Amino acid sequence: MFASKYLQRNQAPELIRETPDSGLGISVVIPCFREPNVLQTLRSVACCALPETSVEVILLINHSEAAPESVKEQNRQTKYEVDKWISQNTSDQITFFAVGPVALRKKWAGAGLARKRGMDEAVRRFNLLNKPEGLIVSLDADTLVEKNYLTEIENYFKSYPGHVGATIHFEHQATGLDAKHLQGIRLYEKYMNYYKMMLGFTGYPNPMFTVGSAFAVTAGAYVKRGGMNRRQAGEDFYFLQNLAQIGRVGEITSTCVHPSARLSDRVPFGTGPILQKWMKGEEDLTKTYDFQSFSDLKQFFDKKDQLFNIEKREYQNLLSQLSRPVQTFLTEGDFWQEISDLNANCSTLQSFQTRFFQKFNAFKILKFLNFTHDVFYQKSDLLEQVAEMNKTRNS
Repeated sequence: MFASKYLQRNQAPELIRETPDSGLGISVVIPCFREPNVLQTLRSVACCALPETSVEVILLINHSEAAPESVKEQNRQTKYEVDKWISQNTSDQITFFAVGPVALRKKWAGAGLARKRGMDEAVRRFNLLNKPEGLIVSLDADTLVEKNYLTEIENYFKSYPGHVGATIHFEHQATGLDAKHLQGIRLYEKYMNYYKMMLGFTGYPNPMFTVGSAFAVTAGAYVKRGGMNRRQAGEDFYFLQNLAQIGRVGEITSTCVHPSARLSDRVPFGTGPILQKWMKGEEDLTKTYDFQSFSDLKQFFDKKDQLFNIEKREYQNLLSQLSRPVQTFLTEGDFWQEISDLNANCSTLQSFQTRFFQKFNAFKILKFLNFTHDVFYQKSDLLEQVAEMNKTRNS
């Protein structure tokens, strides 16, 4: 079986005793922590047009082992209400499971570990069927989906069977938001689009949205990548960027998920905390990374082939041709050592090109942008930077 070693290594316990349907093709995993309106999410999935394969929805109700009794009681009530709803919403093609409440170790409790436990269970069930091509879909318990959600996910992977995963188009829920809250979420979405487009502009090969409620991965690729990480926030960013190192991660734009735009302090960073800071005047969403910082990166990435088998003197000469922010960042980070290691393990330019962006990956790009805006640039008006981006794209 394709995942037996992974499951043994991760000591993934059985959470669902029922045998999976032999036609199972999609497993939707929903972590649920202190969610009073999770039935809205389940109803939206239940209303979906059904794909050719059967579907399982795994709701992993969870809390920290150190959570206050009020949280544990709320989760027990959620389990009761969801079980009652499930008893009235069963079919041969889509099956819902409410797992838990699961007590997570205090040290790791959070979004990452909860998502991992649910996804590991999805892998375990696909492993029973020996289906590495099975699809694991990540959704959140405050997110609504459109009627073609399941069918479009299935259709995408039928059309692109070589892809290891895909992100899914998203638009945050806006109903009932006051003017400032609505302005905040629209600015945040505009920033996310600007950032993704500018990553592509630099020449980085894997620009993508990284939203926990909006991606899918094949079970085989999930195992090959090593499973979901246990980060308390940002687990989606790290997972998807690392997933892109083992294969193509595409984008499904023919359907849409609608995450909540609620204010939240339940995770260290992400949409909820950012919006909360915006509402308090502690975060300025009208500002973003200056266009020039991405242009600096593009100039460097355009020269990356010259780094193949480069000597130290030639490297120093190439550095002198780059912008001062890039020169400083590479020098202070001793990038010469990374290039030397890369060249020692790449016999062809093609392999060098591929592995270059494993060194200068999305994490290093973000580190570069934060460094340059501490030292060389100031964050600039978002709408002006978007206009500059559009002007460049249309020229």
